[in-house]
Amino acid sequence: MGIKKVGVVGCGTMGGGIVQVCAQSGYEVIVSEVNDALLNKGLASIDSILTRNVEKERLTKAEKEAILGRIKGTTSTGDFSDRDLVIEAAVENLDLKKKIFAELDKICPPHAILATNTSCLSIIDMATQTSRPGKVIGLHFFNPVPIMKLLEIVKTIATSDETLEAGKELGQKLDKTIVVAKDSPGFIVNRLLAPYLFNAVRMLEYGVASREDIDTGITLGLNHPIGPLSLLDLIGLDTMLFIGDAIYEEFKDPQYAAPTLLRKMVTVGWLGRKTKKGFYEYK
Repeated sequence: MGIKKVGVVGCGTMGGGIVQVCAQSGYEVIVSEVNDALLNKGLASIDSILTRNVEKERLTKAEKEAILGRIKGTTSTGDFSDRDLVIEAAVENLDLKKKIFAELDKICPPHAILATNTSCLSIIDMATQTSRPGKVIGLHFFNPVPIMKLLEIVKTIATSDETLEAGKELGQKLDKTIVVAKDSPGFIVNRLLAPYLFNAVRMLEYGVASREDIDTGITLGLNHPIGPLSLLDLIGLDTMLFIGDAIYEEFKDPQYAAPTLLRKMVTVGWLGRKTKKGFYEYK
């Protein structure tokens, strides 16, 4: 059975982006949040992004209205009872995600695929909370979802080949480039990214170079679109610390041990762009 009806748990930055790209690609989407305030905030953000696309002539007004017409918000996960696929995009807390998967398993029809957008947590741990581990998969989108072209699909030891193929078909319909990884902490991208970003922080911490020169060295020396410290501010220092800690917990490899400076900045609340202060300050 093909995927036609999609559910998304969480309408924050990532969840809202997933909702938008699914609706733009023709899927009927229901998105849930824990309360009306968060739901309305997420839906308003999607509307605002689509409005900007109309203003920039990337969409027509009619196309925008058609996309919004395919999106329904809810505060009840019971509304996922007819979905073919539900993508969990809640905060990175394994206990919370396990609880969500157990709940979805009871609500969703037997054929439904349950997916998680986690960037580093163990997917098999979520799958074991269900009666359908073969239908559980990782669909790791990147921020901002409508712009970033990559979809990292994560296959656990229990994920069926049919589920993997369904994930690939979804990614192709969303116009994403697909890479497949096994269920190992950090998967592909974050497992490579964490040591790179952490080393940039250590260079700053040890006084090797200024923040500007570290970023300029990478943007002009390696032709990256953004330097590592600016990228950390964009991702969120707390997010990257969480990812590094999760990978280090599994492997005990020193390259994933977070720098002291990063940990102290998170402690004081300097998380990057979302708090207006990280390695740089933002007005």
